Amino acid sequence: MDKIQKYRMVCTLTFGDIYGQIIVWLIVIFASLASALALWSSTRQIYAIMTVGLIVVVSLPFLLFAFVTTLLNHIEFLPLDANKSTRTSPVNVPNQEARAT
Repeated sequence: MDKIQKYRMVCTLTFGDIYGQIIVWLIVIFASLASALALWSSTRQIYAIMTVGLIVVVSLPFLLFAFVTTLLNHIEFLPLDANKSTRTSPVNVPNQEARAT
C-alpha cells in the first residue's frame, strides 16, 4: 500500500477549442429564428414558436455532447514525484505559455 502514486488533474481547455462549436450553435439559433419569421403571420404564430422550440430542443443534446466530450478530451492526469511538493511544482499547460508574453 506504500506504492500508491498521487496524480494532478490538469485541464488544458481553451476558448479556441470550443470556438467552432459556439459558432455552429449561433448559426442554428439564427436559422431557427429565420424560420420562425418566415412562418410568422396572424394565423400561424403558434407554428413559428413551436419551430424555434423544436429546433432548440433537438439541437441542445448534440451541443452538450460536443462540449462535454471536448472537455473530457482536455483533462490530463499527471503523476507527481514523491520528492516534489504539490504546491511548488509548476503546471505545464500548453497554449498558456504563448499568452503570457
